[in-house]
Amino acid sequence: MENVVTKQSIPLLTPYKMGRFNLSHRVVLAPLTRQRSYGNVPQPHAVLYYAQRTTPGGFLITEATGVSDTAQGYQDTPGIWTKEHVEAWKPIVDAVHAKGGIIFCQIWHVGRVSNRGFQPNGQAPISCTDKPLMPQIRSNGIDEAMFTPPRRLTTEEIPTIVNHFRLAARNAMEAGFDGVEIHGANGYLIDQFMKDTVNDRTDEYGGSLQSRCKFALDIVEAVANEIGPDRVGIRLSPFADYMESGDTNPQALALHMAESLNKYGILYCHVIEARMKTMGEVTECPHTLTPMRKAFSGTFIAAGGFKREDGNTAVEKGRTDLVAFGRWFLANPDLPKRFEVDGELNKYDRSTFYTSDPVVGYTDYPFLDSEAY
Repeated sequence: MENVVTKQSIPLLTPYKMGRFNLSHRVVLAPLTRQRSYGNVPQPHAVLYYAQRTTPGGFLITEATGVSDTAQGYQDTPGIWTKEHVEAWKPIVDAVHAKGGIIFCQIWHVGRVSNRGFQPNGQAPISCTDKPLMPQIRSNGIDEAMFTPPRRLTTEEIPTIVNHFRLAARNAMEAGFDGVEIHGANGYLIDQFMKDTVNDRTDEYGGSLQSRCKFALDIVEAVANEIGPDRVGIRLSPFADYMESGDTNPQALALHMAESLNKYGILYCHVIEARMKTMGEVTECPHTLTPMRKAFSGTFIAAGGFKREDGNTAVEKGRTDLVAFGRWFLANPDLPKRFEVDGELNKYDRSTFYTSDPVVGYTDYPFLDSEAY
């Protein structure tokens, strides 16, 4: 009985009904690129990685997963556009389900955040624009990422890309996933269309706020029609400026998307906090997600820079329903347990976030209870 009382007094550890899914707590595994899917195929070591982070009634979102052979922009990120990919995901999904977890596949297309080396036949990456990205220092602080200037999609080509998302969602269901999260954040293809500093189109997919959001909403509609809106989420970062994808009026963009999503009845909206303007850095910011939260009628998930205390506060004050944790969940496979007992957290090692080792920095972070695995 004492344990029940303790959990109920910790907002993050209270149960929550997310549509058809009964969650036992509100600590979500955020989608985290790990670059260990050799040749874009999910590997057996991912079975242990996701299973370690699964609790009965816990909600997990996979690393970003490519919808097609033009969607890739990083070494060894997984795909879900071939039969081989689908088969490789099945044991991972099964391991999560065996422990009573719920898992969604995050589906993405990087757009211009790529180069010829990742593209079929060495072609240029595709985007809403032909504006190139400046080279960027990779997250290891050493290597420089070089981007090939993108090719602007023609209006006629866009429905094909929308269809790739639809087929990826169908494939995810075949692999056994409980649903999909459409990656509309972080400066990747969908975000490129939405943001006015990137999108310079003059057709029906550019210009006004409504037109810039059309691509995102076309994808939402197609995916929701394919697998059911109660199995669809979307991730957005209207306030962020990742990969030179900022917007001059992020409040309007946030509100328009929240209100527009209601028409499709999707399960959740997963939004990166305004304080996370750039990757991994918390900054002072006058904006909050509250207007967006109030406007959206489904489940709201907040992410970006949260720790135990402010995660609890966000839930307690009704600012969000669920909180997604990235780096802390990566380094603490038993994060919900640590929150329950207020245990000390393992420190994360940034240098192994994106390395290809199947164990080090991946499945070797210790549990509070060393016998757990």
